[in-house]
Amino acid sequence: MATRAKADPATEAWSLALEIVFSERPPRVPAVAQEFDLSPMGLKLLYMLAPGHEPPMSHLAGTLFCDASNVTGLVDRLEARGLIERRDSPRDRRVKLIALTDEGAAMRADIRERMHEPPAQIAALSVEDKRALRDVLRRAVAG
Repeated sequence: MATRAKADPATEAWSLALEIVFSERPPRVPAVAQEFDLSPMGLKLLYMLAPGHEPPMSHLAGTLFCDASNVTGLVDRLEARGLIERRDSPRDRRVKLIALTDEGAAMRADIRERMHEPPAQIAALSVEDKRALRDVLRRAVAG
């Protein structure tokens, strides 16, 4: 088998980040979703909804990379648990907006706190390395 040429630094950095994500046992999203008695998609929806922000269901489908019909079932389940609610759009009565309830906002805060716990590989780094990694990732997220 031929030896692959060394990857460019961006590819190597992304590959290393994926290695950390994929090495978590159990995988973080399904494990945290189970802790909150949610599906992984339900967890993602609550994670991304911000208190005071009311996106239309069609926007959620695009953000979750799924069909609008899947969002309807997901919203139904979360609404039945009192975590989110549908609201009528003031601009178009055919459009339904999705908003967190107080209970949903509290669960979202708990989910985000749990999801933001660093994996062992990052937690074990020196403070200097953690700061350097944080600073580089901030620049990458800022684009």
